[in-house]
Amino acid sequence: MHALTHLTEDEILFRNEIAKFADRAILPKREMMDRNACLDSELIRECFELGLMGIEIPEESSGSGSSFFLSCLAIEEISKVDASVGVFVDVQNTLVNNVFLNWSSQKQKNVWLPKLAENTIGAFCLTEADSGSDAFALKTQAEDKGDHWLLNGKKIFITNAKEASVFIVFATINTEAGYKGITAFIVEKSTPGFSLGKSEDKLGIRASSTCEVIFEDLKIPKENVIGEPGKGYKIAIETLNEGRIGIASQMLGLAQGAFLGAFRYAGERSQFGKPLNQFQGIQFDLARMAADIEAARLLVYNAARLKDSGLPFAKEAAIAKFSSSRIAEEVASLSLEIYGGYGFIKEFPAEKFYRDVKIGKLYEGTSNLQLQTIFKSLTKEHL
Repeated sequence: MHALTHLTEDEILFRNEIAKFADRAILPKREMMDRNACLDSELIRECFELGLMGIEIPEESSGSGSSFFLSCLAIEEISKVDASVGVFVDVQNTLVNNVFLNWSSQKQKNVWLPKLAENTIGAFCLTEADSGSDAFALKTQAEDKGDHWLLNGKKIFITNAKEASVFIVFATINTEAGYKGITAFIVEKSTPGFSLGKSEDKLGIRASSTCEVIFEDLKIPKENVIGEPGKGYKIAIETLNEGRIGIASQMLGLAQGAFLGAFRYAGERSQFGKPLNQFQGIQFDLARMAADIEAARLLVYNAARLKDSGLPFAKEAAIAKFSSSRIAEEVASLSLEIYGGYGFIKEFPAEKFYRDVKIGKLYEGTSNLQLQTIFKSLTKEHL
């Protein structure tokens, strides 16, 4: 199941170390974290100690100085065991860290990159109640008060919000300018006027926090604008293109975790006097799942390699996310069926993979939005 020919020796070693970490540190806590809908604090600390929260951050800023591809490998391996921890690492690396790496001033980099690598969790605040897929119909407003910005509004469905200390917040500074009024700000949790609203009670990835974030007359220093005023839409779009590869990696890992559980179970469970994997119908199901997973891996790896090479990757990112989320859902469903009735109970992992997988078609751009992106790219290519 591992396309070793697509990885360098160092990448294989890295992947294997992450796999060991996931089995040692995450697996024993998976059921408890899902039941309590909360990440384990000791596990969070270990993620920082291993360098998993600052994979692309340069070594001089206390990071690992590695590639986007390695971030995706880490997300994949962790998500084989627990997609909640997978998205926790994903948001930090592919969204928050990349905003600072690609768009922030040198002063902002100097302040925040070491913190994000060492001990500070970040969150990406874009979605609002009336601006989901229509991401730039924002109502959260930042008003220029001369020596500071005054922020008012509410964000919803913010991943890592409960654990985060720094938030990248997208708000409009000019409602009449449409998307050209969107601006990105650095907001610290400790700032007066900041509060967390309700924590969502979710179907899947339950250990990953998902909260409302509320701003009431919150003062933002002028130096906390990321990039230029009015350029937030470009920051959001380009960062989400990268983030979609991260979610594709999460779905790829989740599919593998579901498959491996079913594959092992089919060799252990006997019916009619022989193991399930001796029945041709089960063999064909497992073979189809393996083939689909391998196809998803090639799409995800290709998109990540293109990003690291500085080549256009928006279409490939959309294809990877669309395909991997679809494949993961099918694999998780079929894997549960191989368990039979046991797949429906919490004693076995199949039902958790099945619950976790649905989000892949919904967040960081629904499947329909990915299809729209793909179609637009095709139109440009063939005109």
